[in-house]
Amino acid sequence: MKKEYLEMLLENMDSKFDLVLEGQESLRKEMFGIRDELSEKIDNNSFKIEVLNKKIDSVDEKLSKKIDGVAADLKAHRADTEVHRGVYGVRED
Repeated sequence: MKKEYLEMLLENMDSKFDLVLEGQESLRKEMFGIRDELSEKIDNNSFKIEVLNKKIDSVDEKLSKKIDGVAADLKAHRADTEVHRGVYGVRED
């Protein structure tokens, strides 16, 4: 009777180990799936950030040129106004 009981006990343990291994395999597949999804999202976000950085650099260049242009126009206007001091007056309050 001890041998039969021991065989039954071992079969029961064996089936439980199989369940644990199946559960581990299922979790492993799920973790790899999540890793792949996150990797794809990270790559997508990295691409979007690169595009935004290029747009920001482009806008920055355009604004710098416009500001430099306005400064040059203002300097020229001020110089022209001061040349005509008798006609125009520049007052700063």
